[in-house]
Amino acid sequence: MPESDLIKVLHAIVGAKQVYASRKKTAYYRSGFRSGRGEALAVVFPKTLLQQWEVLQLCVDRGCAIIMQGAKTGLTEGSCPNGDDYGRPVVVINTTRLKKIILLDSGRQVLAFPGATLHDLEKLLKPLGRAPHSVIGSTTIGATIVGGIANNAGGALCKRGSSYTRLSLFARVDMSGQLQLVNHLGIRGLGDNSEEIFSRLESGQIDPDDLEDLDVPASDRSYADRVRDLKAGVPNRYNADPERLCDVSGSAGKVAAFAVRVDTYPLPEKKQVFILGTDDPEDFTELRRYILTHFKELPEMCEYMNREIFTVAERFGKDVFLSIKYIGTRRLPMAYALKSAVEYRLNKLSFLPKFLPDLILYHASRIFPRHLPKRLLDYRDRFQHYLILSMADDGIDEARAHLNSEWSRREGVGFFECNEKEQEAAMLHRFAAAGAAIRYQTVNQKTTEEVLALDIALLGNDLDWMDSIPPVVEAQLDLALDYGHFMCHVFHRDYIFKKGTDLKEMKAKLLERLDSKAAKYPAEHNVGHLYEAESQLKAFYEQLDPTNTFNPGIGKTSKHPRNIMT
Repeated sequence: MPESDLIKVLHAIVGAKQVYASRKKTAYYRSGFRSGRGEALAVVFPKTLLQQWEVLQLCVDRGCAIIMQGAKTGLTEGSCPNGDDYGRPVVVINTTRLKKIILLDSGRQVLAFPGATLHDLEKLLKPLGRAPHSVIGSTTIGATIVGGIANNAGGALCKRGSSYTRLSLFARVDMSGQLQLVNHLGIRGLGDNSEEIFSRLESGQIDPDDLEDLDVPASDRSYADRVRDLKAGVPNRYNADPERLCDVSGSAGKVAAFAVRVDTYPLPEKKQVFILGTDDPEDFTELRRYILTHFKELPEMCEYMNREIFTVAERFGKDVFLSIKYIGTRRLPMAYALKSAVEYRLNKLSFLPKFLPDLILYHASRIFPRHLPKRLLDYRDRFQHYLILSMADDGIDEARAHLNSEWSRREGVGFFECNEKEQEAAMLHRFAAAGAAIRYQTVNQKTTEEVLALDIALLGNDLDWMDSIPPVVEAQLDLALDYGHFMCHVFHRDYIFKKGTDLKEMKAKLLERLDSKAAKYPAEHNVGHLYEAESQLKAFYEQLDPTNTFNPGIGKTSKHPRNIMT
């Protein structure tokens, strides 16, 4: 079928307005959130599950490569095309118009369509006193529930691990090249064919009596036990963990999800944030050991920051902080999408500096008065290392007692309990830190290379958790930022190098040290097109997608089709 005819059939399925075919209109969707871009024949926006199925069927019949795309918040180029060497037309199917969320069992679980967002799920559950299975950094900028599950997204919660479920409805291409619908939702009476199943789900009416498999994990239910194991020879959570690769979970777009069933959790009745400071990392090592072995209640969150990331986030993440505080999270996904679209177009004008909207936001934020409370800034000046420790309910008194009786006895340490204003500021500041390195590099783009960002999972028993930078790497550094989820030993390390540095060489040297420590990377994002997938992950991808139809090239695998029948 000629490409023009393929476009016409896509128009017939979803409507002409739901198909972008020009290079100008597809440009944004052919690019990654931070980096990466490629070519595509079309970007399609199905508005019903049946439309998504029919688009998939057409693309499979015509031998297209298919890239499933949600909110495009991933950081490893895994949700956009990569180059133009697929050997066949590429069609991007963007699911963001399939946003339905269905409450199950009075909200103890939900069923989510592929474009439903974590932010919408939070809003839906809050009146019920429930919380999502996962809270990740990109929740407030529109990350989808399915995207988190497909990419093993981690997040900051100590009691719940990576996004995960064994209950899903998805399409795959089998070894004979046929599209098949796989129903592992565990819900009776949905029907015997795709049209019946989609119609029943679109109606939103699921009888509680039809729910089966309540004992089947719809979240990472064993995580709290794993994080307490200080003798484990593998990290608590990481992208390629074979124990948590199942159907949509960890699939990285190698199947097309239609719905996932996920657990929800009770909201705490109250929370309290403590700020801890020290100049000796060993103090935090001992605190972590004590909390994980003696506390009855795990923290809600325990976030580590070094002084460098604290300071950079204060200056270069200020607009993000203010936007969330005063504009609110409801409007933030739309604002980010608009900024990204404008930015993409302006970046093509050679006479303008790259990422002009970011530069404008940075300079505009400096007009506003100081946004962080005095006690937070005092600790920044006083200590080199910090923890933001969030406890809930009975855990509050447990933490308070230990900090007063044991922690305070150590030399050179400090802590304080946040008031309401400080508590909000501390959490917003930690969120703003996630993008601060990129903003710093944008402002200093004439003298620095692009950010080299690593998210790594250390062994639970690794006492040497501080970043140790080889001298040959340190000589080329402009700035090194270290922050992360301390209890589970998952860290984000952003390196900004001087202009002219060979980033591939620097990355290889940094990863060499991580390999020597048996660390895993990436820890929270799928491998995308930036990392080579481990052997068991490649095998999982091939088992899901034997013909290499979906998201070809992921994990540095081949982009070309596999003909299983010959």
